[in-house]
Amino acid sequence: MYIRWIDDLLALAESKNFSRAAESRHITQSALSRRIRSLEEWVGADLVDRGTYPLELTPAGKLFCEQGREALQLLLAARAEIRQETRMPGKAIQIRAGHTLSMTFLPRWIKQCQSRHGQFNTRVVAENVLDAVTALSEGSCDLMFCYHHPLTPILLDPEKFDYLSLGYEDFIPVSAPRPSGRPAFSLPGRNTAPLPYLAYTSTTFLGRVVEALLKQAPTEPSLERCNEADMAMLLLNMAKEGYGVAWVPESAAVDALQKGELVHAGSDEWHTRLEIRVYRAINNANATLQELWQSLRNDGTTKKAR
Repeated sequence: MYIRWIDDLLALAESKNFSRAAESRHITQSALSRRIRSLEEWVGADLVDRGTYPLELTPAGKLFCEQGREALQLLLAARAEIRQETRMPGKAIQIRAGHTLSMTFLPRWIKQCQSRHGQFNTRVVAENVLDAVTALSEGSCDLMFCYHHPLTPILLDPEKFDYLSLGYEDFIPVSAPRPSGRPAFSLPGRNTAPLPYLAYTSTTFLGRVVEALLKQAPTEPSLERCNEADMAMLLLNMAKEGYGVAWVPESAAVDALQKGELVHAGSDEWHTRLEIRVYRAINNANATLQELWQSLRNDGTTKKAR
């Protein structure tokens, strides 16, 4: 059993709706349903009465929620105590960040912050957005860096979390070039010859951004999904090798574009903008974080999560 399954059930008990619970857990409804089924198999009983509306828990589900909530609080408290003892010494900040931001944006940002606001130590863990959001929610990190897009918002309780907007970058389709310098795969493609599409897996944040972009495109693209990955850097390298067209944050592709290893695979109508955000828990008591956040707030605008 995974601890996150308990959180899934607690979210479902609160919202009484699979769709809203899935949204609050930043997963698809089908993924939430699978995880609840897995939890029921582990417990050995139905926990959700799927024949009622609004949805209700079974007696077994209510009992498991009550006991599971208490057990989860004890586990998280024990983990927090252990992690506090193993924190980096001195002034330190624990960071979780999306894979691409951890490789492109974050090193520069840390250096700039240290030069402007004083030296502090960092521990950085790169992971997918869902796991980073979970880490922030559970108190496993001080700062969480991610992309934001209005079509696929990250929903965090505005009474518990706030954020800073750190900038924007373009999210662009790229392709390996032909000898002529033109893209080997140029959007929108043709029905008779669909473009090989290097896609993100369906549960990733960037994957949801691409799908939303394609639904709003003025011209319906002709794409054939041929490879999937959950990391932009992997899709970028596959695009460089000529496997197909991929959407990547421009910061990840800038070197390859300058060297001519990649070219833009479509005009501006196939681009969109990603906002770079950093989140924190409002009640985080880390003095180093509080000092840094106040300095950053004086530099820009702090907003509640939404």
